[in-house]
Amino acid sequence: MRRLFLLIMIVAFAYISKPAWEDKVEATEFDSVLTKIEKIKNSPKVKDTFNQLYNEVNLLLIKLDESFRDLENPSNIKEENPVEKPTLTVPSDQTFSIYNIEMGDSKENLEQELGEAKRQSTNEYGVSWYAYHENYRNFLMVSYDENNRVNGLYTNQDLLSSSSGIEMGVSKEVVQNELGEPLSNIRKGLTLYQLQNNGEQEVYQVDGSYVTVFYDKHENDTVTAIQIIDESLEANKKNFYSEASSELKEGFEFQLFDLTNATRVEKGFNALSWDDQVRDTARKHSLDMAEQNYFSHTNLEGESPFDRMEEDQVAFRTAGENLAYGQLSSIFAHEGLMNSKGHRENILQPHYEHLGVGVAFNGKAQPYFTENFFSN
Repeated sequence: MRRLFLLIMIVAFAYISKPAWEDKVEATEFDSVLTKIEKIKNSPKVKDTFNQLYNEVNLLLIKLDESFRDLENPSNIKEENPVEKPTLTVPSDQTFSIYNIEMGDSKENLEQELGEAKRQSTNEYGVSWYAYHENYRNFLMVSYDENNRVNGLYTNQDLLSSSSGIEMGVSKEVVQNELGEPLSNIRKGLTLYQLQNNGEQEVYQVDGSYVTVFYDKHENDTVTAIQIIDESLEANKKNFYSEASSELKEGFEFQLFDLTNATRVEKGFNALSWDDQVRDTARKHSLDMAEQNYFSHTNLEGESPFDRMEEDQVAFRTAGENLAYGQLSSIFAHEGLMNSKGHRENILQPHYEHLGVGVAFNGKAQPYFTENFFSN
């Protein structure tokens, strides 16, 4: 019913806006419409003024096409198999556990239960996130110290258990009532680093760890993810941003890809496949923004995401792009994107099939993230 209402609204909007483009577009087939609009857009007389209208109409037609497909085949919208949740127990020694795993647990015991990690990738702390999941169900990431003991945990699925009653889906008020006042800064040596205070996450010091609780403002500020980092691991990270490296760039790219799929599966949608070709497109745009000091879907040459993908010969029927800049990690970037309506819609778009993520760093080691989604 919601999608039918959306379809009606889109058709109504298209009819109202018809005078703006009816004299230029007469074809009735979807691909022909886009072809004619492309020719108009490239006319020297109207290119600058028409570019924005072109992108808006392009997206409108894509949404219209996808809405018809939803009505024709509703089974495409959700996965048929429900997510199987593990039995969670209340932690005995600590406040929090994720998938019944607590800080300090051994890697050997963990992998006896979960099997080997699906991916190992460098994170901002100079260690690795090990990603464990079953086709992105029961997704968590774990880091280990030199003794193979857990010193970092993260999940954005319903795997959180606590002795304080905090779990996924509880309100911000419940967290604050249980944990008290969140931290406003973290000291590293002689420097106090101010923590971001945008209401989308809060940091607490609990059981010798820094616990970051992420909230979903589209679901009434309820808990949507949690990260737990041992105090000694945080202390080893000397600066606010980590030193840029090729390993960290690739780590951030694959982590953002995995986080996106974990969220899609948790919400009942299909996981996306990784695409190297569009990753190159995304990388080039991130690098261009980092080097030229701008932040926009349209680059300084006036090219849209669709233009850049076409130039790189990425064949797509529908496509979208998410951008993030300056976040500490892929975790913070992803949680921020989920709190932005348009970016959230891209992440949870049922018809997308592929994703490539490209990361680049500017001279201050601040990361730029570009996600390119598409289907064909």
